[in-house]
Amino acid sequence: MASFLSSFILPIAVAAVALVLLLGLVNMMKGGSPNTSQKLMRLRVLLQFVAIVIAMLAVWAMGR
Repeated sequence: MASFLSSFILPIAVAAVALVLLLGLVNMMKGGSPNTSQKLMRLRVLLQFVAIVIAMLAVWAMGR
């Protein structure tokens, strides 16, 4: 299970965080809606939390 989490799920979670971060940067550079920027920032924080939880689960599973 640890291998599955660290090899497949965690990279997907990190890529999702990076994608939302890039979307937010592009929106900001284009002078897009501040409301959209705020939504993307909230989504990024949520995805970061999920990625950290997955990483901690992988570390915990490796120790078992």
